Amino acid sequence: MNEIKLIVDQRERNAELIKSLEYLGLEIEVKTVPIGDYLASDRVCIERKTVADFESSIMNGRLFDQLERLRNEYDFPILILEGDQDTFRLKHNIINGTIVAIYIDFGIPVLFSHAPANTAELIANIAKREQAGGNRREPSAKGGARAYTNRQFQEFIIGNLPGVGPKLAKALLKHFGSIKKISNAKIEDLMEVEKIGKKKAERIHGVVNSAYEGTEVQESV
Repeated sequence: MNEIKLIVDQRERNAELIKSLEYLGLEIEVKTVPIGDYLASDRVCIERKTVADFESSIMNGRLFDQLERLRNEYDFPILILEGDQDTFRLKHNIINGTIVAIYIDFGIPVLFSHAPANTAELIANIAKREQAGGNRREPSAKGGARAYTNRQFQEFIIGNLPGVGPKLAKALLKHFGSIKKISNAKIEDLMEVEKIGKKKAERIHGVVNSAYEGTEVQESV
């Protein structure tokens, strides 16, 4: 029998979950994945969110942008929601409404898991389903081979600044016109963009202008 393979994003390093996947017999390859956390085949990408992650992504507005990218890249994206749902701080009607929207608006099923070991079982079953039999579909990071436009690269770069996200990245790029102008912007300039307060502007400015690994940067006067 061929090994069941799984590509795991390098940022998704839950030790208990990885150990459980290996225990279940999966061959794990850790690499950078453009979108999603686990690639079960060339068409199935799994995004795993803990209850806390899911709630945070609702509150900061990044959830639906992330799911849209996931849907655009893979034929069968899946969201696994892990943890005790009784620990949500948001009202249940908000959580339930979001879950319904994920399925109705994006066509993405939400699977529920109570713990990392249970998540590993779900992922293993999905991967085995895709890779067993005659139509073996091995995992492939499709997003890594996609030909992105300059605009998409710009949005991706700015969207990964702390507290920014896809929507705010577009707003920043539209306001300033280029990444260079954003990096040269003063804190007061950044605050001119809607939804960027002083604290967020200071964080963005600090990340963009801070020295890397102790390297001294001479600021222009």
